[in-house]
Amino acid sequence: MSVEDMHRPLPLKQLNAGFKVLCLPGICHGSVSLLVVTMLPTGFNESQLRENNSQKVHPQPMEEATSQNPEAIDALISRIFTNISSLKSAYIQLQAAHTPYDPDKIQAADKLVISELKNLSELKHFYRENNPKPACVSPQDSRLAAEIQEQQSLLKTYEVMVKKFQSEIQNKDSEIHQLQQQIEEANQKREKLEKNLRVRGLSTRDSESRDQNAFFPVDLTPELFTSAVETAYKAIHDFSKPLINMMKAAGWDLDAAAQSIELGVVYAKRAHKKYAFESYICQRMFSGFQEESFSDKPETLAVNKESFFHQYLALREMDPLDTLGQNPDSIFGKFCRSKYLVVVHQKMEASFFGNLDQRNFVMGGGHPRTPFYQAFLKLAKAVWLLHRLAYSFDPCVRVFQVGKGSEFSDVYMESVVKDLVMGDNTTDQKPTVGLMIMPGFSIGGNVIQSRVYLTGMRVAD
Repeated sequence: MSVEDMHRPLPLKQLNAGFKVLCLPGICHGSVSLLVVTMLPTGFNESQLRENNSQKVHPQPMEEATSQNPEAIDALISRIFTNISSLKSAYIQLQAAHTPYDPDKIQAADKLVISELKNLSELKHFYRENNPKPACVSPQDSRLAAEIQEQQSLLKTYEVMVKKFQSEIQNKDSEIHQLQQQIEEANQKREKLEKNLRVRGLSTRDSESRDQNAFFPVDLTPELFTSAVETAYKAIHDFSKPLINMMKAAGWDLDAAAQSIELGVVYAKRAHKKYAFESYICQRMFSGFQEESFSDKPETLAVNKESFFHQYLALREMDPLDTLGQNPDSIFGKFCRSKYLVVVHQKMEASFFGNLDQRNFVMGGGHPRTPFYQAFLKLAKAVWLLHRLAYSFDPCVRVFQVGKGSEFSDVYMESVVKDLVMGDNTTDQKPTVGLMIMPGFSIGGNVIQSRVYLTGMRVAD
């Protein structure tokens, strides 16, 4: 017989004729039984087979094989198959719980799989206790091998559990990060709401009557007012730039416009005519400054010093457009609306934009988000805060203005141009005021000088 013939599968009848199947108990590593197929020569009888088997076919003594209970073995096999079926069902449930992902079902199925694995392990130990290892292997070696295999299985189980716990830790870290972001967003919303409530509360008459002993986080000092004066002066200068640029773009004659603002002013340089437009803005923005209502209706004005200062603090750090978006009809909103319509003339706006849409929107109670209007709101905020601060003092700050033709006084006035000297034909005369750029103030016996432009002067060589 060739090697190929030896490996070729035999027909069933030939297999039955030439082979005997023996059942050998006591197989290692949890196997229930082993089928040993022995090829018999032709004419080999049963007595010869038994004679050969009595020598070394069985790894265990015959007494152990004959002493086994077939019914117990059958029951054990039945339990193993039942356990494997249950394990398969639990594993299928575990897979199904992942699609769609359901953490509760995954946890329940995972417990079921572990339970079935434990049952299978108990069956293995039960079989080992009732079916010792073959005699050819020492009990110590067999027990040690079993312990090693069991520990390896436990190690794999622990590795799976560690990976599972690591995944849960990562999920928890991700949840913590998301919660921290939500807390940060909630704090930002809270701060914004607090600012909104402050502004809305200060825009009503009820909230303007606060306790006399209110706590102010900013000290009310003359230095604070002086700083506010500088801010307002800078705001006038900043708004004059886009106003002049818009006039240039619309084709205005700037020389004629400057002359119409204040007649008879002699400028030392043509570039100094920009001060005429700053004076124009100042006169209209500070009109009514000496009144508590600041050109508003008497019924809406605050009645005590603390209310003025609270309004100053509420608006000081806020964007004016955001404030008006929250409450367009507040006292500050009405102030912005009335001053815009005075500063930006109807003909001026029509030449700038080609229509009166923005003006009509403001007159209707709105506050547009156009760049030009936002530039104006910065000016309005600075002047408004200066007025609120002026009436926070007791006694309140007094404002004074300087008219054209007034004799220059270095006590009450400051020239906006430093390098001017008297003209050639006016040596016997004193400098006179041509334009007032910023009013002056008297606070606690101290004077904050008015900013003026002197007429009839020349630039020093």
